[in-house]
Amino acid sequence: MKGFYRIAAASPAVSVADPQVNAGAILAAARQAHAQGAALLLTPELSLTGYTCGDLFGAASLAAQTEAALGRLRAELPPGLIAVVGLPVAVDDRLYNCAAVLRDGQILGYVPKTHLPTYREFYEKRHFVSAAALPPNAALGGVLIGADLVFDAGPFRFGVELCEDLWAVDAPSCRLAAARAHLILNPSASTEAVGKAAYRRDLVRMQSARLSCAYAYASAGPGESTTDVVYGAHRILANNGRVLAESRWEEGLSLMDFRPDWVDAVRRRETSFPELPIPPHRLVPCRGADALPQADGSLAGLDPTPFVPAGDAQRRERCREILRIQTAGLSKRLVHTRAKRLVLGLSGGLDSTLALLVCVEACKRLGLPPRAILAVTMPGFGTSRRTHANVQALARELGVELREIPIAPGVEQHFKDIGHDPAVRDVTYENAQARARTYILMDLANQEGGLLVGTGDLSEIALGWSTYNGDHMSMYAVNCGVPKTLVRYCVETFAADAPAALAATLRDICDTPVSPELLPGDQQTEAIVGSYELHDCFLYYFMKYGCDRGDLRDLARFLLGHRHGDDEIERTLESFCRRFVTQQFKRSAIPDGPKVGTVALSPRGDWRMPSDASFSF
Repeated sequence: MKGFYRIAAASPAVSVADPQVNAGAILAAARQAHAQGAALLLTPELSLTGYTCGDLFGAASLAAQTEAALGRLRAELPPGLIAVVGLPVAVDDRLYNCAAVLRDGQILGYVPKTHLPTYREFYEKRHFVSAAALPPNAALGGVLIGADLVFDAGPFRFGVELCEDLWAVDAPSCRLAAARAHLILNPSASTEAVGKAAYRRDLVRMQSARLSCAYAYASAGPGESTTDVVYGAHRILANNGRVLAESRWEEGLSLMDFRPDWVDAVRRRETSFPELPIPPHRLVPCRGADALPQADGSLAGLDPTPFVPAGDAQRRERCREILRIQTAGLSKRLVHTRAKRLVLGLSGGLDSTLALLVCVEACKRLGLPPRAILAVTMPGFGTSRRTHANVQALARELGVELREIPIAPGVEQHFKDIGHDPAVRDVTYENAQARARTYILMDLANQEGGLLVGTGDLSEIALGWSTYNGDHMSMYAVNCGVPKTLVRYCVETFAADAPAALAATLRDICDTPVSPELLPGDQQTEAIVGSYELHDCFLYYFMKYGCDRGDLRDLARFLLGHRHGDDEIERTLESFCRRFVTQQFKRSAIPDGPKVGTVALSPRGDWRMPSDASFSF
C-alpha cells in the first residue's frame, strides 16, 4: 500500500573495542534490512566500538580503527539505505558520544548525546561531554554536528536522541517532534535489571503517544562486556502509543511500517501540535538518487476491526469501560433533568438491548428499582416472533416494566390520512412506522415524567441509517459513541457476567441478524447498506487519518479481503462515501450522548461539517 515506510532496528553481535568486526556485523544487518524492504536501519549506542570500552575510548588506536571502520560502512552500505550508527566523535579536545547518519557513502550528520548518566553503573562523563558543550551551528569537516538536527528523508523527517536522553525531564525528542519530526530514533546501551524492561517499554510507548510519532529504540546486546552488568539487546518499535515490534536477548532485526502522513493527520486532529512553536533546528537533507522504498503496511499493526480489540481480555475490559462511560452519562442526565423514569423502545435487537442494559446500570448506580425503567415494545409490520420473544424475556429477567403498543392500526390510519397505498412498501411505508414509534415514546415520556433514551449507534449515525425525526431522535442517546461492530461484544460481555437465563437471551439477541424489521419477511440491514465490518473499517480510517477513497479501498482489501470480495468492498465503499456525505443533516440535529472513543460524530464536538458540502472522497 502507498505511503508506508519500513524501519529496522538491529542489535548486531558486538566485539568490544574491535570496530572492524563491528562494522562487519552492522553491514550484515544492513543487508538483511535492505533485503526486507527497510528504508532506514537503527543500530545501538556506540555500535561501532561497543559501549563498554571504558578508558579505551581515549586510545588513539581505537580512534583510528573507528575512522577506518566508518569509512568501510560508507563504502559498503546498501545503496539508498539510511543507517544510524553509534561511535565516539572527537571535536578539538572533547569527545562526544554520537550517532552518525549515513546514506549512499555520505555522512549526513552527527547527533551527540545530551544527557550523560553518571550514577550507579554509569560514568559517561569520564569519557564524553554533552551536546550542550558544542557551539551553535557546529560542524565537523563540513558535516553538521548537534542535537538540533532534523533529517529530511523526503517522505518523512526524523530526529535522534541517545539512550539517557529519553529518561531525562527535557528529552530532546520533545523538541525534535515540535520541529515536525515524524520518527524518533534512539540508539541505546541500557543495562538490564529486574523490572527495567517493562519500564523501558512504557517509556518508549508513552513517548510515541505523547509526541504522536513513530519511535524506534535499539539497545546493545550480550556481546558487550559483562564485568558488572549485562545488556539485553532490547528493541522496541512503537507508533502513536502502540508497540508494534519488540525483542529481547536476541541479536537480530526488528521491523515496523509507518505512514508519516498519518502522523501529521493525528497531530492535526487530536493534539495541540499545531499550536507548538517550531523550535530552532537545522534541517539536514537526507535524500538519495533513488526514492525510499515503500512498504506494504504488513508491519504497521493495522487492525481489520479497529474498534474491537483482538484479545479477549482486552476486549472485555474495553466493553466494561464503555458501559461505565454510558452509565455515568445517563446517570448525570437523569439526575439533572429530575426525570422520574427512563423510557425506551425495546425491539429485541442489539442496539436497544445495550441501551436497556445501560438504563439498568444507571438505576443501580442511583439506587433506583428496575421498575423505574419503562420499556415499550411496538410490534409493526415486520416484527418477528424471535425478537418479540426476546423483548419479553429481557424485561422479565431484568425486572423492568414492559408495555406493548402495536403500531399497525395507527400506521394504517396514517396511510389513509396521507393517501398512501399500504401495498407500496417504499420509504414512506418504512419511515411512517419509525416516526409512529418515536411519537409514542415521546408522549409516554411526557406522560410519565420520564427521559426518552435513544438507541442508535455510531455506525448508524455515520451512515444516516435512521428515520429523520423518528428513531433519529431521543432525549439522550447512550449508544451514539459505540460502533455497530462493538455493540455486539458489549452485550456479550454483559452476558458473560449475567445469570444463566438472562445470558441465554442476550446471546440469542447477539446471534439475531441486524434488521430494522419494517417490512414483512426477512429484511437484513447489511444486505441493503453493506457489511458493518467494512463500514466501521472505513469510518475509523477516514476519521482517524483522513484517508481518501483509494486508501480506504486498499486498506479494506488488505485487511478484510479474505472475508469480503472486491465487488462487495467496492459496493460498500460507494455506500459509505455517499451516505456519509449526504446524511450530515441528520447528524447536525442529533441529541446529546456520551463519547466513548477517539472517533465520534457529535456536531457540537468532534465532527462539524456543513450539511450541503460538495465533498467527494
